[in-house]
Amino acid sequence: MALHQHEHARARRAFGQNLLADPAAVRRLAAAAEIDPGDLVHEVGAGRGHLTRELARRAGRVVAYEVDPAMAAAVPRRPGITVRTGDFLRSAPPDEPFRVVGNIPYALTSAVVEWCLDAPHLATATLLTQLEYARKRTGDYGRWTRLTIATWPEVGWYLAGRVPRTAFRPVPRVDGGILHLRRRAVPLVDDAAGWRRFVHLGFTGRGGSLAATLRHRYGPARTSAAFRSCRLGTDVPVGEVWPERWLHLFRLLER
Repeated sequence: MALHQHEHARARRAFGQNLLADPAAVRRLAAAAEIDPGDLVHEVGAGRGHLTRELARRAGRVVAYEVDPAMAAAVPRRPGITVRTGDFLRSAPPDEPFRVVGNIPYALTSAVVEWCLDAPHLATATLLTQLEYARKRTGDYGRWTRLTIATWPEVGWYLAGRVPRTAFRPVPRVDGGILHLRRRAVPLVDDAAGWRRFVHLGFTGRGGSLAATLRHRYGPARTSAAFRSCRLGTDVPVGEVWPERWLHLFRLLER
């Protein structure tokens, strides 16, 4: 096994790619993926293939990645299922529309999410992560992260469910959350580079609030008028501004 595969397997053991053992939870994760017959699905961390079988029943075409050769050997070989013993993160995205589904090692969550966001033909990604991560990225705490806002015009972030820790073996210390990413058919803004600059300014500026930061670039009058237009207080911290209001502010201030 290559060195990176050793590291991947060790990270899974250390940080818990806890296998999903509850059949109801397996079905719930597969259902959240919005799979249609004929879809191409790439599975991250197939384990022994419990989720793989359910995905194949729904999709028909599943490419299952499993870095541990012993576990990969247990994944069912049947028409419609391709098993690849290797690191999903080192794979090239397909050049056709596809979906990603997986109960992923928690230590690799950020890397898997980044891979999905960079894949140009990705339709959806449905990932079983730590509940805290899924809630944080989808605004479930009432706050929004820079990554979510920066990618929002192209990708919607949704919390698709909660999986109790008792559904895993071995049982982890925390519950899981189903994070669902859906690429939009048409981006919500035309100027992607301008949007990224706008979000970067908002999250790295000065003043203690988004309005205070934007005033330095757009002036007090324009900024205050834009905030009034979207019924947003000028003292609201940047993390508490919803994506839709970011879009409204961008269109008003950058037009």
